[in-house]
Amino acid sequence: MHLLNKVVVSTLPAVPKPIVRYFASRYIAGEAIEDAVRCVRRLNAEGVCATMDVLGEDITNRDDAIASRNQSIEVLHSIARQKLDSNLSIKLTSLGLKLDLGFCTENVLKILEVAGQYDNFVRIDMEDSSCTADTIRVFREVRKQSSRVGIALQAYMRRSEDDVKLLVKDGANFRLCKGIYREPEIIAFQGRAEVQQNYTRLLDVMLTNKCYVGIATHDTVLIDAAYRMIRQRDVQRNEYEFQLLLGVRPELRKKLVRDGHKVRLYVPFGSHWYGYSVRRFNENPEIAGYVFKALFTRNA
Repeated sequence: MHLLNKVVVSTLPAVPKPIVRYFASRYIAGEAIEDAVRCVRRLNAEGVCATMDVLGEDITNRDDAIASRNQSIEVLHSIARQKLDSNLSIKLTSLGLKLDLGFCTENVLKILEVAGQYDNFVRIDMEDSSCTADTIRVFREVRKQSSRVGIALQAYMRRSEDDVKLLVKDGANFRLCKGIYREPEIIAFQGRAEVQQNYTRLLDVMLTNKCYVGIATHDTVLIDAAYRMIRQRDVQRNEYEFQLLLGVRPELRKKLVRDGHKVRLYVPFGSHWYGYSVRRFNENPEIAGYVFKALFTRNA
């Protein structure tokens, strides 16, 4: 399957956009917010909650960053109007992180202000290693003013253990994922086994310190390890959730729901779907393989 994944990804530059869109449609809700609303409503009917994300990152001017902020605020309004079980995920580079740290922080605070009006929650996503330190800095700053915010950390990053030990002191709300960006060995673990080992080590620290954790993985080894930790530590169902990507391993999603766990799906949408899709397929060929298989299965 590893070879098939690479073959699928290697053909993308020659594939017409409509076909790439067909592949991507399994894990992107659509281009408009109405598409995302329909998708989340369907998931809610299946007993699954969501986190909605407006695609777009690496904003290079302040006007675009403000427009991105306003789009995120509109998502929060839509969630409230439609009475959806969903929160919001944001990427700081879409809000001016690489332009000005203070400007980016102000944008996040304005989003959090609206989230507070609706008793909702905002997850700050983690991007590549050039953003890690500043992302954590912004998170810690805005958390002083709002508890309705969490952060994502990547288990393949060598620095993540130190970051977790720092953030658990603040009682942070985490999303723990493996990590998707291509990073050099000096920065990130490269082997699957060592990433898995670090993931379980970080999850153990989070759960031991009674932090809420979004266990974000499709890896059966890590799912099984999480099950064991939850049982051994008598972790309550309102102290964690499992998080998956839209369209990836739907059978796992259904199993987690059947087993009584809270499950949240990442629901991205927006006009920047093509760049996002190609980059995601290239960064993680395994996702391309999952989507390719999903095209030939009946269960979505």
